[in-house]
Amino acid sequence: MKKIAVCIISGGMDSALSATIAKSSGYDIIGVHFNYGQRTQDRELESFRGVIRELGVIKDYEIDLDFFSQIGASALTDSSISVPIGGLEDGVPVTYVPFRNGIFLSIASAIAEKHSASAIYIGVVEEDSSGYPDCRASYISSMQNAINLGTKDETKIEIKMPLVDMKKSQIVEKSIDLKVPLELTWSCYQSEDRACGVCDSCRLRLNGFKEAGAKDPIRYR
Repeated sequence: MKKIAVCIISGGMDSALSATIAKSSGYDIIGVHFNYGQRTQDRELESFRGVIRELGVIKDYEIDLDFFSQIGASALTDSSISVPIGGLEDGVPVTYVPFRNGIFLSIASAIAEKHSASAIYIGVVEEDSSGYPDCRASYISSMQNAINLGTKDETKIEIKMPLVDMKKSQIVEKSIDLKVPLELTWSCYQSEDRACGVCDSCRLRLNGFKEAGAKDPIRYR
């Protein structure tokens, strides 16, 4: 019997590697992407479509969530809040989207239950992330318990986070090793043509490539 995994794929490097790890572990992949009014929504969707094409998914979902824009409270979804370009700061940054991963996991769980999937893969990174509270391993584990309590008895879902303890340089190295199509991925928070190179996400990505001794294949300003 084939194993099925629902993979949350943003179009970024981390989620692309997470889904590739699921594929290499013998799972048939269902790709799930969320359009939530983020600044680079169109570019991330393009990346998602390219990544799932390379993965050969058995099914894909593109979910529209317009309420994040209504809520605002994040530089990613509210144009009145500037995306920081001065480097990482202490505390939770303004690019944090309130409870985003909790909502994503809830929707992914409904999809997993429908398709009798046994796993959900999410590319959260705790040690080398931007300090988002919904990227912590303890939180994801708690969500797994809640999801299994709130689904049918025969539904047993494991949330897998294969990158959670990795540094960005290790993610780059693993992506190269597994031939993840990094040229298709997108990490920039504020630009859709060429990556800005100065937002938190670009800084983390560029530093990861630098420490791994590799060249980033995407274009920067």
